[in-house]
Amino acid sequence: MSRTLPAPKPDPETEKFWAAAKDGRLLLHACAACGKAHYYPRIVCPACGAMEPKALESKGAGVIYSVSVMRRGEGAPYAVAYVTLDEGPSILTNILADDLDALKIGDRVRLKWAETDGGPPVPMFEPA
Repeated sequence: MSRTLPAPKPDPETEKFWAAAKDGRLLLHACAACGKAHYYPRIVCPACGAMEPKALESKGAGVIYSVSVMRRGEGAPYAVAYVTLDEGPSILTNILADDLDALKIGDRVRLKWAETDGGPPVPMFEPA
């Protein structure tokens, strides 16, 4: 990747997520009240409003729900996509691939961590 990614700034709500990222683990939350998994990990469940999160480790696999190739700007070209994880939630991310024009909706992808400028890595995906 030719872009330099800024380091994430963990806060009390996301520090466990970024600590897991340093270990190569993608954390989600699952609500203890309604059972729905969600990303990004946060205290309040976006499905039911309960404040009963429990950590859930993603297997890091999913499918492309939507993808767009950016051809202008710093670091172009690069692909921005929504990936629906096998655990259920969707994640807005980048797809790392040699042939960006070959990416299509429904393609299987797997987790690939991208280094940042002095911070924890960020989750991106590559074709499976």
